[in-house]
Amino acid sequence: MSSVRIECVAQEGYRIGESPVWDEKEGALLYVDITGRKVCRWSPVTRRAQAIPVDAPVSSVALQKSGDYVITLGTRFAALKWKEELVTTITQVDKDKANTRFNDGKVDPAGRYFAGTMAEEIRPAVLERHQGSLYTLFPDLSVVKHFDQVDISNGLDWSLDHRTFFYIDSLSYSVDAFDYDLQTGKIGNRRSIYKLEKEESIPDGMCIDIEGKLWVACYDGGRVIRLDPETGKRLQTVKLPVDKTTSCCFGGKDYSEMYVTSASDGMDKEWLSRQPQAGGIFKITGLGVKGVPPYPFAG
Repeated sequence: MSSVRIECVAQEGYRIGESPVWDEKEGALLYVDITGRKVCRWSPVTRRAQAIPVDAPVSSVALQKSGDYVITLGTRFAALKWKEELVTTITQVDKDKANTRFNDGKVDPAGRYFAGTMAEEIRPAVLERHQGSLYTLFPDLSVVKHFDQVDISNGLDWSLDHRTFFYIDSLSYSVDAFDYDLQTGKIGNRRSIYKLEKEESIPDGMCIDIEGKLWVACYDGGRVIRLDPETGKRLQTVKLPVDKTTSCCFGGKDYSEMYVTSASDGMDKEWLSRQPQAGGIFKITGLGVKGVPPYPFAG
């Protein structure tokens, strides 16, 4: 095992850093601050983060085939032109619910944008339950709802053979798998492949590596864990210097670096004084495995 190194590359104290995505064209890391209402881009060259403010909680960002970005904003799917700082609504979901917002989202191998909703939180991870749903925005801009009764719609990714969709509803403390049809985007046959242990706390964002293993950020667990979806075994734990680790992705020139987002919301002064890097963006090197480049939205 090569030696794992962890570095805080952006100490911005984000409220809820989330949805890291490597933008190969820009050679930069994209991510959002949900309650801080901004879409951010950090450059390893300048070692600085730029941010575009938006008008609602922004919970995920994804690449678009055109070279721009798509985001989930409040209960809207929206397009973001970075240079112009221009956001345009594509469509809205959960129109019958006054108190929900999108949470995590990711583009599938066919260029569809999967994203789910949740109730607005009273405080971190405390909310009205079963208010969320999982949706897909298709390249023709139509939307399909897969299921509802979700607590906190969270991490998502696809197996390397594109036959399995992995998904996390955080308060189930489970990583689930579905059969997945690449042609239609349909999912079915839900089953749990890993139940989190007490010290791992709440499963949050997730990504897959080129060996087909899953990496899950553990909110309030201060770690990312590597799982084998075939055996349901945990293979590795990487602990971070902050408790509220929220999501992870691979990036860098050859996708051998892991980037981990974190949050500071819900932490009091004393807690923050013990974890001054809370809400920072972390880079992990030396994991000895590479990741899979993100898929762009085809619409």
